[in-house]
Amino acid sequence: MALGSVRPKTGSDDRPAAAAPRAGRGPWRAARRRRRLPFVVLGSLLVIVCVLAYAWGTVRLGDRIQVLAVARPVAAGQSITAADLTQVSAAEDPEVLLIPVVQADEVIGRTAVVPLVAGTLLTPSLIGDAAFPPAGKVTASLALKPGQYPQGLTRGAKVAVFVSAAGTGADGRAASAAKATAAPTRLRAVVLGVDLSGDGQGSTVVTLLLDASDGPRLAAAPEGAVVLMQTAPGGN
Repeated sequence: MALGSVRPKTGSDDRPAAAAPRAGRGPWRAARRRRRLPFVVLGSLLVIVCVLAYAWGTVRLGDRIQVLAVARPVAAGQSITAADLTQVSAAEDPEVLLIPVVQADEVIGRTAVVPLVAGTLLTPSLIGDAAFPPAGKVTASLALKPGQYPQGLTRGAKVAVFVSAAGTGADGRAASAAKATAAPTRLRAVVLGVDLSGDGQGSTVVTLLLDASDGPRLAAAPEGAVVLMQTAPGGN
């Protein structure tokens, strides 16, 4: 039997097969680029924010000045010496009148108007002339029994001084009922000292700094007619 001749393949079957698309090219690569773009933008914005924050912090830290502070306790009326002063760094604030270090010579030799504790930032209102008490102020010492002043009262505390028209006389009897019902007068003062040893009769001697206009009213107060109440540091 004769074998038929093999006919060669013609037409489309003779063309080589098309190569498969390589991974990472074409539309898939473009899609990945689009997905990465928001992260690139976000990262750039984050870098900008960090740079701005650093610059702002540097400027804020640069707005600090060297000012005078109290290095050790200074009693009211005591002359301020160089050993009483130290310098600290503080933020510059136009609403707070701190005393720059360069003005130390103007502070030395002046007097503390009120008792100063270590660490207090000095302001012009805390120091006065060498004379004490300062102009418009007087000092007064009171012999007070327990109950007329708060326990734990210390130098530098601000107090309200209540002066009533009624008191106890030398015989221990109370004044008239009319005086007893009258509203007490309220004065403001700063404690200059507390002497627990007192006057030898069971009283504690408290020394106050108060307005000169209030001095006569306090001096005229009957015995037992004065009561002290401590107020907040910034209170009235």
